[in-house]
Parts: sequence; C-alpha cells; structure tokens
Amino acid sequence: MAAMPRSHNDAGNQNPVPAPDAPAAPAGGKHPVDETLPPVRMLTSGLQHVAAMYAGVVAPPLIVGAAVGLSAGELTFLTGASLFTAGLATFLQTLGVWRIGARLPFVNGVTFAGVAPMLAIVDTTDDKADALPVIFGAIIVAGALGFLAAPWFSKLVRFFPPVVTGTVITLIGVSLLPVAFGWAQGPNPAADDYGSATYLTLAAVTLVVVLLLRRFTRGFVKQIAVLVGLVLGTLIAIPFGVTDFSPVVEADLVGFPTPFHFGAPQFAVAAIVSMCVVMLVSMTESTADMLALGEIVDRPADERTIAGGLRADTLGSAISPLFNGFMCSAFAQNIGLVAMTRIRSRFVVAVGGGFLVLMGLCPVAASLIAVVPRPVLGGAGVVLFGSVAASGIQTLVRAGLEKDNNVLIVAVSLAVGIIPITEPEFYHAFPETAKIILDSGISTGCVAAVLLNLVFNHIGAASRRDSDDVTAPMEPGDEITEARTAKPAPAH
Repeated sequence: MAAMPRSHNDAGNQNPVPAPDAPAAPAGGKHPVDETLPPVRMLTSGLQHVAAMYAGVVAPPLIVGAAVGLSAGELTFLTGASLFTAGLATFLQTLGVWRIGARLPFVNGVTFAGVAPMLAIVDTTDDKADALPVIFGAIIVAGALGFLAAPWFSKLVRFFPPVVTGTVITLIGVSLLPVAFGWAQGPNPAADDYGSATYLTLAAVTLVVVLLLRRFTRGFVKQIAVLVGLVLGTLIAIPFGVTDFSPVVEADLVGFPTPFHFGAPQFAVAAIVSMCVVMLVSMTESTADMLALGEIVDRPADERTIAGGLRADTLGSAISPLFNGFMCSAFAQNIGLVAMTRIRSRFVVAVGGGFLVLMGLCPVAASLIAVVPRPVLGGAGVVLFGSVAASGIQTLVRAGLEKDNNVLIVAVSLAVGIIPITEPEFYHAFPETAKIILDSGISTGCVAAVLLNLVFNHIGAASRRDSDDVTAPMEPGDEITEARTAKPAPAH
C-alpha cells in the first residue's frame, strides 16, 4: 500500500527516518502483516489478543445491563452477545470484504465511548424494558450513517503527519494506563480490599514475570510472554483466594445470541443524535489507532486503508444490535500487544476473532478468560499500554522536534489530552453531549494536534516558512540570539 501522505509544510516530514526495527517485506515475499504462522503459534498468539482485550469487551454490557436491571442470566447472555459481535467485527477488520476492512492486525470490540450516553438513554426511558431496544435502534442508524460517511472522513488522513500521529499514539498509551492501574487494585472499587497489598503484589508479580520472560527467553516464548504471564499470575493468585472458578462451573456449554432477544429496535430521535455523536468520536479514535498501528507494523495507513477500516467499524456497529451487541470500535490495547510481541500478522488477530465468536457461542469457553483476576490483568496491562506510549514517543522522535512550532504542537496537545485523565471532573459544567467528546483525552488531544498543526504549519505565513530551531532548553544566563539564518521556503 502507498505510504501515508506527508505535507511539505510539516517540519521533519521530508525524508523521514524509518523506524529502527521495522522489518521490510522480503524480496518477492509477503509483508509481515499478510504472513501466516504455524498453527500452534497462530492459536496461542490469537488467544493472547483475546486475553488482552477481554475485560474491555465485557465491561460495557455488564455496566449497561446492570443499569437496565437484567438478571444474572440475561447479563451473561448480553456479555456473550458482545463477544460474538466483537468477533464478527474483527473478521471484517482483519480479513476484509470488498472495500471493507483495514486488513491490519486490528481487534474490534465494544467501545467505552458509548457507555455514558447509553446510561443516559436508560435513565430517560420510562419503561426499562424499552431501554435496550432504543439503544440498539440508535446504534443501527449511527452505524449506517457512519458507513456512508467513511470515505469522506478518511480524507482527513493528510492532516495526520508524524507530529500529530506521534502525539495521538502517546496519548492512547497514557490514556489506557489508568485502566491497568484500576485493574491492579482489584475488581470492585467499592470493596474494602480495593487497592490492598495482596492485589498490588499480584499485579507486580505478573509484571515481573512478563519482564523476566521478555528479558531471558527467546523466540516463541518471548512473543507470548503476556499470555504466559497471565496464566502464571492466575495460578499464583489461587492460594490468595483471588482466583474465582465459579464462572466456569455456572456457565452453559452452548448458547447463541438470538437476534432481537430483548425486542425489536426502536428509533428515538434524541437517542439517535446521541449515538451519532459517539460514532464521530469512535471514528476519530479509530483513525488515530489505524495510523498508530500502521506505523508499528511498517505499513502506513493511507486514505484507502482508513476508509476500509472505518467501514468495518461502522458496518460492525450497524450489524451488532441484530445480535444484541453494542457499537464496535478498534481496541487500542491490542496495538500495544502488536508493538511488544512484534507479531504483525493480521491472520493472528483473525484467529483471535474466531476465539471471540467461539466464546459468544460457548459460554464455558468465555468463562475461562473470566477466571483471570483483575490484578493479574493490571500487571500485564502496564506493559501493553506502556508499549503504546513508547511507540508514540518513537514516532515523535521522527517528527522534527528541533522545530519550536512542533514542540508547541506536542506540548499543548498532550496537555489537553491529559486533562480528562488527571482531572476527570474538569468538564463537569458542560452539557452531557459535549462531555462525550471532552471526556475522551484521545479525541480532544487529536483535535488539538490537528488544529495546531494547521495553524502553525499550514495556514498563512506559517505555510511559507520553517519554524525556528530548538536545539536544547535554555539555561539561566543564556542570551536569545536575534539573528537567525534565513531558510528558503519549501518548494510546493
């Protein structure tokens, strides 16, 4: 595929230095993204992707289902439906059909961006039995409209040079780290033992196991270090009474997400508008995730790739409610797994999608992943999500940070993106619809980076001159040199 277009006006974009360890496709051979691995490696690596994103997939249906007042059996059904539809969406994204799918190692699942608006829909619905049908109807419309808009939305790719993508990738990792820290403290924030020494120790032990495996093993074992760490961490947690095997005992062997199990979809205007806003947020984050993953696997995401990826996201979202699932989007935590293991094959992730479908059809299989304690997931999550942030820093190194315009873009965008992480109530006075966007640090940071890049590197005089060099922070007593060497304007 063609490389992502670079603007002549973005400092540091001319002749970018390739990533240090990015593998090139062998002469006459396949790109690593299109390679297939031996069966055992395919299965274990695919399962590792499922383990990394499982908690993120099941959390939204559990939260929304509890708000609706579903029974334990109905909650299990709703969770299985979300796993099933996540698998279908992952197939669309990795394998692709026609112009649908980025054909990158991309995992899709239920997006967290829709949780708050869905809870608002539940609160404003008089009969709670109608809440899920109203939500499903709104998601179908939002998904269909997003599918139609995907080709135009993808044209924004030219506004994502390395200074923007590096900032966004870094924000993705930083935004995900609090999720890992929350997992490390335990399953229930309201419990007395939340954040106890036992939970934190289990998280630390899992982290150390993963690090030791990455440091002292080679080959296949090194690549599946996270999966091995999760298994060992779960076993270590047994004597502490943290590992709960009851989900396996109570789960049914076979189950199918019957279409429209909770009733035919209903179409309410307010709910549709709310979910359309969520869809725009989701498409923005997916675009950033595709750009990040493209850099990591050495296949930069161009306009066609992003259009295909957004079509897969939106079509997966439109289909999902038919099987009682929610809006689907790319899972950023799996990008960290690709970055760390260096396994770039999209077919590995497709195998992970197969596991998700299997778990949706077989609740017992789904319950096996549910056995992994949250603190163990938290310890592994530190490595996964930190790897995403590190990938963003690598991209920023190539973004021309010797130019002070780019330094300002990165500095302000990171600050804006970190606001919802450090001050969750910062936007409490804003309307709920606005908070859907403002409470997502990835979205706000991405928008800030794109706008600042336009202002400093494109619009007006900024587009006709290079920014001033910044070689190092000034020390006390340094004088500002007024005379600067004139540089010719870049050719267009």
